[in-house]
Amino acid sequence: MKTGAFLVLAAFLEVGGDALVRWGLRGGRWSGLALGAVTLFGYGLLVNLSQWEFGRLLGVYIALFFVAAQLVSVVVFRERIQIPMIVGGVLIVAGGLVIWGWTPRA
Repeated sequence: MKTGAFLVLAAFLEVGGDALVRWGLRGGRWSGLALGAVTLFGYGLLVNLSQWEFGRLLGVYIALFFVAAQLVSVVVFRERIQIPMIVGGVLIVAGGLVIWGWTPRA
């Protein structure tokens, strides 16, 4: 459970860092670029605190990142989620759930 919470926080840090960089680039704001860089570095540290295998870690993380990105897209950038994004997102999240929940037999 602790790993899941770290991954959710890491996903929002990465999405937030990306959004800050976008804001900095589009508005010529160096502060956005600097804050984005710091936030992205924090994401990198946090996501790697887990003891999970790297492939499993990032497989689950990608699904969480997708959900966080869509939330920020709608709330911050006021974008509408289109049908292809929903269908693709269902597949991404389903894959993340399989990776998270499937324990291979030895």
